Amino acid sequence: MCYNYSLTVFPTKDDYNAVLKKGDEFQKKFIVNSFDIKKMPVITNKYPEYFQFFYWGLIPFWIKNFEDSEKIRIKTINARSETIFDKPSYKKSIRSKRCLIPADGFYEWRKLKGNNYPYYIRLKNHNIFSFAGIWDCWKNPLDKKIVYSYSIITCKSNKLLSKIHNKKKRMPVILSKGNEKKWLKKDLKDEEIKKNLIPYPDEEMEAYTISRLITSRTREKNIAQIIKPYFYPELRYID
Repeated sequence: MCYNYSLTVFPTKDDYNAVLKKGDEFQKKFIVNSFDIKKMPVITNKYPEYFQFFYWGLIPFWIKNFEDSEKIRIKTINARSETIFDKPSYKKSIRSKRCLIPADGFYEWRKLKGNNYPYYIRLKNHNIFSFAGIWDCWKNPLDKKIVYSYSIITCKSNKLLSKIHNKKKRMPVILSKGNEKKWLKKDLKDEEIKKNLIPYPDEEMEAYTISRLITSRTREKNIAQIIKPYFYPELRYID
């Protein structure tokens, strides 16, 4: 699954043909956690020319009250590609409300002999890439404000992620550069959408262990140190 990712630099025109709206600002994130309820930039199929800032954890339009919105948001951080066309929370969005979620890395844990080891995963070229996402808008009945939110789609893992995320063997869907614009097309058929919901080539990715700063509840984590390589002696003869 994917509950943590990074966006340490803001995308440029070379990454996406989109700009910030007037008044919007971006703060780099060495880590964004899905449970922090923070807004992150996305590019939607409705306004592909702009970056918009949505909450991570999709709230479907049909949710009736605030209490239910809080409950479902925790369950919709990730959307499984295998069931996304059937689940009530996702089946409308996957067909009509797709988005790109810019990132330059993400985090997963490897379980070995009762211990969990954190890894940072990114592309070998260190470029910004796009998670395949879906989005929705929901009207809060308490204050009548519209809440925009998104979910990251996941699929079965490739060889690299199967080694790291070795318990559930899942990974976020990463779109190739050539498929980013296609993902935002409004008239895609189900079969065309499904062609994108596949593991990213592992030969184009790299991963390394990081320190357990990522699990700290007291220290500041949105710092460059969190993505620095960290050596665990006990892993020396494992790989």
